[in-house]
Amino acid sequence: MESRKEILKIKNLSYSFDLGERKKYQIINDISFNLKRGEFLSITGPSGCGKSTLLRIIAGLIKSKKGEITNNATKSAFVFQNYAIFPWFNVYENIEFGLKMNGVKNNERKKIVKNKIIEMDLVGHENDYPKELSGGMKQRVGIGRALAISPDLLFMDEPFSNLDYFTAEKLRKEIIDLCIKYKITVIMVTHAIDEAIEMSNRIIVMSKGPNAKINSIHEIEAKFPRDRKSEYFNKKIDEIRKEIVL
Repeated sequence: MESRKEILKIKNLSYSFDLGERKKYQIINDISFNLKRGEFLSITGPSGCGKSTLLRIIAGLIKSKKGEITNNATKSAFVFQNYAIFPWFNVYENIEFGLKMNGVKNNERKKIVKNKIIEMDLVGHENDYPKELSGGMKQRVGIGRALAISPDLLFMDEPFSNLDYFTAEKLRKEIIDLCIKYKITVIMVTHAIDEAIEMSNRIIVMSKGPNAKINSIHEIEAKFPRDRKSEYFNKKIDEIRKEIVL
């Protein structure tokens, strides 16, 4: 396969916080990996291994004094587990927010927001406020807002963990299609191994925390859409599950 230019390079990244009396709690230690343009990478591992902390450091939401991060993305966006949409804005205004912050003109904003409302299956809910929406609808708004700015790098922190099974299943398929359509590079944290296998080109498996490291990296070579009932899919689940120490 022809190599693609790397959009993200992580080298020897570590993070800890002070406990007082010269003691530190080491969350992650010596993390290194690269991410190619157009790739979908998932990070999984046992609870408390620092998956979300690692993602936030890479995205620039948390600062780390140790290690190097080279981010070659033109634009990046973040989708949070708890939706993180503005309760005082309606659906339209939430999706429009990032475009306004980036100085996109009104006529262009209207076109983009209308398109995202259609893509995220939010037609008819433009004037609804978050308190009127289900969890699945709120996450659709959050994803629509992230995609509206046309990011070439998308960070997602357990975006389906608060959703019911059928909503999550539908949304996963839609996101895969949109990321392929717009050639978006994705790095996602998930505790669900099957979810990672369904969506990813590669999966990073973290070791148990504290002092968590990369335990292994798995290439997922099956074509999209992936059959969850296939022998390959279930073999990969078993393979990864055996590595995760709870």
